[in-house]
Amino acid sequence: MRKLTAILGGAMIALGLAPATAEAELIIPSLTYRTGPYGPSGIPFSDGFSDYVTLLNERDGGINGVPIRLVECEYGYDTEKGVECFKQTMEQGALVYHPMSTGLTYQLIPIAHQEGVVIHTMGYGLTAAADGETFPYAFNFPAHYWHAASAQIRHIKDVEGGSLRGLKIAHAFHNSGYGKEPIPTFERLAREEGFELQLFPIDHPGEDQSAIWPAIEEADPDYILLWGWGIMNQVALRGARDIDFPMDKLIGIWWSAGEGDLRLIGPRANGYKAVTFHAVGTEFKIYNDMNMLVYQQGKARGDMNNLGEVYYNRGVMAAIFTTEAIRNAMEIHGTTEVTRAMVRDGYEQLSMDAATFDELGMEGFIPSVEISCENHAGAGLVAVTQWDATRRQWKQLTDYYAPDARLIEPQVEAAAAAFAEQAGLRPRGC
Repeated sequence: MRKLTAILGGAMIALGLAPATAEAELIIPSLTYRTGPYGPSGIPFSDGFSDYVTLLNERDGGINGVPIRLVECEYGYDTEKGVECFKQTMEQGALVYHPMSTGLTYQLIPIAHQEGVVIHTMGYGLTAAADGETFPYAFNFPAHYWHAASAQIRHIKDVEGGSLRGLKIAHAFHNSGYGKEPIPTFERLAREEGFELQLFPIDHPGEDQSAIWPAIEEADPDYILLWGWGIMNQVALRGARDIDFPMDKLIGIWWSAGEGDLRLIGPRANGYKAVTFHAVGTEFKIYNDMNMLVYQQGKARGDMNNLGEVYYNRGVMAAIFTTEAIRNAMEIHGTTEVTRAMVRDGYEQLSMDAATFDELGMEGFIPSVEISCENHAGAGLVAVTQWDATRRQWKQLTDYYAPDARLIEPQVEAAAAAFAEQAGLRPRGC
């Protein structure tokens, strides 16, 4: 322990960081829903997030020697309870939030703007938050909903040999802000590419889809885009199976990609596709440290039955971005006792290339990330993966698609202005 302390102290001196007081700690909340119809999806994310934070505490004494206190607050995917969790953890000194709910994010963005605390919604939430000039405390990198929608259509176009004219594409979606977010993108692409867009909303929580799949069968789409969450995904996959819809023409968003849902369907799930912005599996060096210092020591948050899966790895990635942004804030401001405003600076000046991820033990996990004042969404690179039912795992099918800036950037600008006006937010500019 003395040797570790000496090493950390030397590193702090080398970085020019003011040392933390003995009682200093970094408060990071974990807003969770480990119960209810969305629990099967919420649990692995929460486990991955928590386990990575535990690793830093066990291996490094936290961030630059300052321990992290993870404050978990269960809200059951209930927006009102989520706001209560936000308020409770703010009082404890929370530095940054991952709401893990688009509906909750809508509620928290104006509050976070007023309170000056970062909201990071990776691949969900308010897509317009990509506009850093309007939303200085909201970040949605490394990709957002409209990146996903664009990539789904781009992939279908590639499969179809370059033309979508005359095709029918169905959007089966969670009937909430989440599922509705990509509709303007799909509508514009339908006009430009000449395909017919069919909309099939599925009400919360998605357990009863008895009327949906007969209607989809009658509409006879060429492709289905699935935007579900929690139990809705299992029921939708069974519905597609029951009408014998070709699985390789069913393409999910990254929140409809849980391994547990697909394993329940069995061999008939083979060929199902989903977009993604990161890799899966446990073949990364970081898992050696996690195994020795977290799993084998009995300090894992969950049952360790989801290691390396999509949502677990996404939780690990969220924790990496959070802790590296805090580390970045320490270096920018020359102190280990960072404030919420400093953490925002750490996020906004975050730059992580292949060498950075290699150093973290996550080589090849995700493309490089570069955040700026204007751009809080990053590069928006999205790949397509396909389910191998024999191996019961995902395989990456395509390279990463670059987003269609011509399509997306004007939408972001218009949506940001509209949300800001409605919420009474004053853009700061850059």
